Amino acid sequence: MNIVQISGKRKEAIARAVVRDGKGVVRINSLELNQYTPKFAREKIRQPLNLANDVVDLSKIDININVSGGGVMGQADAISSSIARGLVLYTKSDELHDVYIKYDRTLIAGDHRQTEVHKPGQSSKGPRHKRQKSYR
Repeated sequence: MNIVQISGKRKEAIARAVVRDGKGVVRINSLELNQYTPKFAREKIRQPLNLANDVVDLSKIDININVSGGGVMGQADAISSSIARGLVLYTKSDELHDVYIKYDRTLIAGDHRQTEVHKPGQSSKGPRHKRQKSYR
């Protein structure tokens, strides 16, 4: 039995996916994909599955995902990234990897942006926070 565990991140959201042999079921926090809300996030999650449909037979693969942290769209991006990475590792397919890279590089590589370093002074309030100024 072939099992792959992989994670995907976006901002504060972390998604951990387990890809294994099965019946084609995708579960997110023990909810099936069709029940996941909001609808726009559900469509974002379906993108890597739709891209892989031509290359891989998804009816024989189960994907279980646990996601936590962040907001709704951050979680959706983390989930889609973990699905894409998991399917590439599970199938060991260079063709699928190239399809994902051509569509959107961040599905596989992740987001390269990092938070800005907080500056000294009012460090707890953010990296660019200045003292409030009164003109009267």
